[in-house]
Amino acid sequence: MLHILFICTGNTCRSPMAKAIYSKKSQQLGIESMFSSAAIGFCDDSKVSPNAVTVCNEIDIDISFHKPRIIREHDLDVTDIYVVMTHEHAMTLRSVGIPQEKIYVLGGGIPDPYGSDLVTYRRCRTAIEKAIDELCDYIIKRYKKV
Repeated sequence: MLHILFICTGNTCRSPMAKAIYSKKSQQLGIESMFSSAAIGFCDDSKVSPNAVTVCNEIDIDISFHKPRIIREHDLDVTDIYVVMTHEHAMTLRSVGIPQEKIYVLGGGIPDPYGSDLVTYRRCRTAIEKAIDELCDYIIKRYKKV
């Protein structure tokens, strides 16, 4: 089964939203996969961003239960696709030996809304939704046995 890891800097905004939106979309499309999210940068084990929770609730997705976490060694052993939010995240993964072909930059890059207002978070969510559609198309084409 395909293992996908959604990665952003702190695992409080973009990667939890992307994971949750992917969960809903992949179910609709019948894509069988396991997925999680993690931080590649600083992670203080705080809570998911309240604004991320709000904008996801607006599309009937609940991420209020999410607990941020840092990427672990185990993740590196099992992940087939690393879905990162920026090219900088991709460079960081490549610097620790992750092959380029396992790295997917979501939407060509998703700006970090951390600390911004709801309008910015909504823009981020919309960009993630569009990019998740593209990711699902990519997965279906590349991994025919999904």
